[in-house]
Amino acid sequence: MTISRTLETFLDAHAVAYQLVRHPHSDSASRSAEAAHVPGDEVAKAVLLVEEDGQYRLVIVPATRRVKLGRLHRLLGEHVGLATEDEVADVFADCERGAIPALGPAFGLETLVDESLLEQRHVYLEAGDHECLVRLREPDFRFLLGQPRRGQFSAHV
Repeated sequence: MTISRTLETFLDAHAVAYQLVRHPHSDSASRSAEAAHVPGDEVAKAVLLVEEDGQYRLVIVPATRRVKLGRLHRLLGEHVGLATEDEVADVFADCERGAIPALGPAFGLETLVDESLLEQRHVYLEAGDHECLVRLREPDFRFLLGQPRRGQFSAHV
């Protein structure tokens, strides 16, 4: 598969330069960083959240960190939970199960990004499979996110 059609269409429509970085099969963002020999702080891990009303949001943190739901509750002023694997598969239908690209706008999702990720020169994100990352310059990553909600809602693993 390499790159999700939805993601590729989104990147091309925004005329942003990107590179595909192939790596051995991995099952998580942190393992993708290891397999691709890139810093884990530069790999964007996407987590799909579901609100009480059934709406979805995408949260993006570095692969070296994990989402702290309590901090998100305080930031949002509402309760959110983790989406199920089946919900993730439905929302990211043209991606391999669990390989979520960290660009919510490409999939029509409101996005929250952890401030720590925006301190990097480059950002890598899952391309939609477990063997390829998309490499973007950080300013291009910010541009593609539009106006995401930002905050500090992660902690080191």
